[in-house]
Formats: sequence, C-alpha cells, structure tokens
Amino acid sequence: MKIGILSDTHDNLSQVEKAVIFFNRKKTGFVFHAGDFVAPFTVLRLKELFCPWQGVFGNNDGEKKGLRLVSEGKIGPGPLRLSAAGTDIVVVHDIQTLDLKKEKARLIIFGHSHKPEIINEPGRLLVNPGECGGWLTGRSTVAVADTEKMSARIFTL
Repeated sequence: MKIGILSDTHDNLSQVEKAVIFFNRKKTGFVFHAGDFVAPFTVLRLKELFCPWQGVFGNNDGEKKGLRLVSEGKIGPGPLRLSAAGTDIVVVHDIQTLDLKKEKARLIIFGHSHKPEIINEPGRLLVNPGECGGWLTGRSTVAVADTEKMSARIFTL
C-alpha cells in the first residue's frame, strides 16, 4: 500500500491543497499527518483526500478541541498506533517522545524538525516528510511510503 505522509502544515492552505492533489494523483491508500496543523480550518482541505487519513497533535496545535471536532475524531494525541496493509505503524509529532529501543512498529512516522529524512534500519523504516507548510525552510515537502517494499521517497511540492 502507498501511504502519503505530511507534517508541519502550519496553516499554509495552498500547500495543503497541493499535498492533497499530489496524494490523490499518487493514489495513496492512506494518509498520515504528523502534527502541527495549527488551526482547524486547515483540516477542511484534508477532507478532499480520496482515501482515509489520520493525524496526531503537534506542539503548535493549541486548538485541540476544534481540530478533533472538525476532523471528526481523526486527529488525537500521539503516539497513534495502528496496522495498515499488514504493517504496524506508529505516528508521533516529535520522535524524541518515543523509546526507539522498545518500539516494535515497522513504520515510524514523525515530524517536528521540519527536516525531511528517511532512515532505513533493520526491520523498520523511519520517515519524516519535512515541512509541508514551507514557512521555515522555504521548501514544501511530503513523503510517500510503500509498505510492500518498506521504502519511502520525499517529494517537493
């Protein structure tokens, strides 16, 4: 399954729209947002995805009640743990909040640093899509992970 990954959108609606169009064109089966939506109105753009999605709160998500409400419960505190396409997945905003030595998930999705990175370790893949919002670095990025190949790629929007 192809999994779309974004993080740190920080209310940049035009970049969120580009990400949604990108994930729809890539025919992702699921999308994860690793936090820092900021305001609930950002979530409305994610409802245009052709696939299911979920997300976790980031450190800049102050209006958690509104985010939970507008997302219809699809956004909550991390870590989010679930299985998709036979792959155990964990999603968190800040990877420093996980004990990686004890973590058993094969795919770990995180954000917070605004730096895109893919880390291949024996038995697991760690993916930070960088910042979709592009405010900090001037570069808007997302990632797509493939659970069959246990690989991922960073894309610039």
